[in-house]
Amino acid sequence: MSESLHVTRNGHILEIVLDRPKANAIDAKTSHQMGEVFTMFREDPELRVAIITGGGEKFFSAGWDLKAAAEGEAPDADFGVGGFAGITEMFDLDKPVIAAVNGYAFGGGFELALAADMIVCAENASFAIPEAKLGIVPDSGGMLRLPKVLPMPIYNEMAMTGRRLSAEEALQFGVVNYVVSNEELMNKAREIAEQVVQSAPLAVAAIKEIYRTSNHMPIEEAFRFTRSGELKNYPSVLQSEDALEGPAAFAEKRDPVWQGK
Repeated sequence: MSESLHVTRNGHILEIVLDRPKANAIDAKTSHQMGEVFTMFREDPELRVAIITGGGEKFFSAGWDLKAAAEGEAPDADFGVGGFAGITEMFDLDKPVIAAVNGYAFGGGFELALAADMIVCAENASFAIPEAKLGIVPDSGGMLRLPKVLPMPIYNEMAMTGRRLSAEEALQFGVVNYVVSNEELMNKAREIAEQVVQSAPLAVAAIKEIYRTSNHMPIEEAFRFTRSGELKNYPSVLQSEDALEGPAAFAEKRDPVWQGK
């Protein structure tokens, strides 16, 4: 794809490595390229789950490339389809993404991880949104997604002071799914990805869609909305061949063969 992105297909799994030494920072050009990759992932029916990680062992991503900023790239620059890092504003991506955080995830790097559906991190990982110390704000999802996960006092401290969250604290607060050794990081991410592949793709898409469109609603309202027929993936699941295949495979004590239809 580019010198900065290494993209590998492994069956139904797409692996993306952001590789921009020394800190895997993201400028507008790289963000556009990441948007192209995530668009390809969204549109390819053979791909069911993606893993995004950083090159090296120190940085997942330091976020916005401050060298590019110093050279004139504005905070509100055009970062391409999907917003910053190609995914922070890709709201119609109904396939799961796993962030394998191999080190520091700061600023937009943390926002990239937060835009994923699951996070596995190495023991040396840490997370921060230090934008206020740079005169800007974490407006690529940090101010919107992180308060849904963290207690408000912890979020406020992170946002207003730049406090770092360690890997163990991130696990404690439910920001990440697992903390593993650096050597086991990609194995764990791939293990989860393989488990996702074993689930019916339409069901996975419906799960993402329902949460994305109704998590802000009261439960009763969310029930009505889900049953309204306005959703794309949920009605498709109910009427799909896979909805027949799953129970049949269970009854016949065999693995299901998903068709995605």
